[in-house]
Amino acid sequence: MLLSRKAITMETSEIIGQGRPLGYWIKHLHGALEGSLDDLLAGQGLTRRHWQVLNVLATGSPTGSPTLSELDTVLAPFLDEETPTLRPVAGDLRERGWLSDGERLALTPDGGRAHGELRVRVDAVRARATEGIGTEEYLAAIDVLARMSANLQAR
Repeated sequence: MLLSRKAITMETSEIIGQGRPLGYWIKHLHGALEGSLDDLLAGQGLTRRHWQVLNVLATGSPTGSPTLSELDTVLAPFLDEETPTLRPVAGDLRERGWLSDGERLALTPDGGRAHGELRVRVDAVRARATEGIGTEEYLAAIDVLARMSANLQAR
């Protein structure tokens, strides 16, 4: 059953008690997640990009131990005009002794420990964000957002 825009707006208002559209909540949630993670990481002199690089290297990349170019490809959705490459982030992680030297990027033992310590804190932020939300609800939300994205990309 297809719903008109008016019906969707009315249903949304009745369900959540507000007349704000989906885009508002997506942008609001994105900002809240980014802000929470930025606050957490700033205390370590890190950014979200530092965390993403550490996490990709710790949890595995589709290419194994990636080159910097491959890492840029894996994390391309997070790159923009302000941050067109992760080269400076990788350089900073190398200076900290968390990344090995060489063409292929890998965590050093210190980098692995740093990732593990950060992982606990990042997981706590994620747990706070999903507090009171069951696994089925979370998976349903992800499924709906993924399908909406696919619908818009298909055109």
